[in-house]
Amino acid sequence: MHSTPCLDVIRALVVAAVALIPGLSHAAESAGTADPLPSWNDGEAKRAIIDFVRRVSIHASPDHVPEAERIAVFDNDGTLWPEYPLPFQAVFALDRLRERVATDAPLAADPLVKAALGGDVARLMAGDRHEGLLHVVALTHAGLTVDEFRRAVDDWLAIARHPRFARPYDQLTYRPMQEVLALFRAHGFRTWIVSGGGADFMRVWSERVYGIPPEQVIGSTGRHRFEIRPDGPALVKTLDHLFVDDKAGKPVGIQQFIGRRPIACFGNSDGDLAMLQYTTIGNPRPALGVLIHHTDADREYAYDTNPRGTGRLVDALTEAPQRQWPVVDMRNDWATVFSSGQEAAGGGIGSE
Repeated sequence: MHSTPCLDVIRALVVAAVALIPGLSHAAESAGTADPLPSWNDGEAKRAIIDFVRRVSIHASPDHVPEAERIAVFDNDGTLWPEYPLPFQAVFALDRLRERVATDAPLAADPLVKAALGGDVARLMAGDRHEGLLHVVALTHAGLTVDEFRRAVDDWLAIARHPRFARPYDQLTYRPMQEVLALFRAHGFRTWIVSGGGADFMRVWSERVYGIPPEQVIGSTGRHRFEIRPDGPALVKTLDHLFVDDKAGKPVGIQQFIGRRPIACFGNSDGDLAMLQYTTIGNPRPALGVLIHHTDADREYAYDTNPRGTGRLVDALTEAPQRQWPVVDMRNDWATVFSSGQEAAGGGIGSE
């Protein structure tokens, strides 16, 4: 159905009225309204995020989206916290591998174990599925019950420190992205993690660190085996029927676990390209895709074309202008990089 001139005029008036609602316009923000993203410098990316949330959450807006359909998906490694020099779960696996080798000397003869313990990141990350890293994960994760694995992750987080920042890994979340999570949730969005990392690993801490409950975490998984043991039922981790939640696997995981198409997507690498495309191309609802570009070698890291490990960003960066995906320049767009604590700042941008 084609719009009539009268309807076009009405639509324009509604859009203008929405823009003038107190607390929504940039003029109102500059006049004293609380900034919902205080760790962001003013720029196109920040304005695009705030404007999108406003358009889809205000009932008077022609782009209003019902709350049940407000789903935002976030990659984790490199998007919500760093992934250098290795994804944090890979560091966890390597630390557990060192513990195993200390009590199982023949294991040290395994070529991939040698590569891992020798710091040969290229060998571990080779191939589309990072077979070397998966081998290390198999040696250190498979065979544990879910409860044993949870305790191992908690114990590791309590003592492990990042080699550059000398802080616990779970205290290295990006403060600007914590604010984005809070902003979206304050306006009726459900926020999901959709990551190549292990689902069981992330579900241990996702609620405490991000406010994202474990049932809203999609990650790589293997089949769990149910057993009755002397102390009761147990779920045992295996790497059978491995599902890698990366690249084209991300839209598949979204459909399997959410069953709705997201309207907002945040990623940082070509591994997130398919998820960005699925969210924004041909979506019947207004949609936003955002790329985090690591450009700050002083406060974090700078990489895109040839990263040491994960995080290659070439194809998605090339496609971004065509798709109108805002690209966040970490050096210029973020006034602050890391959270001082796990409290998430953020606030409203107007009444619902």
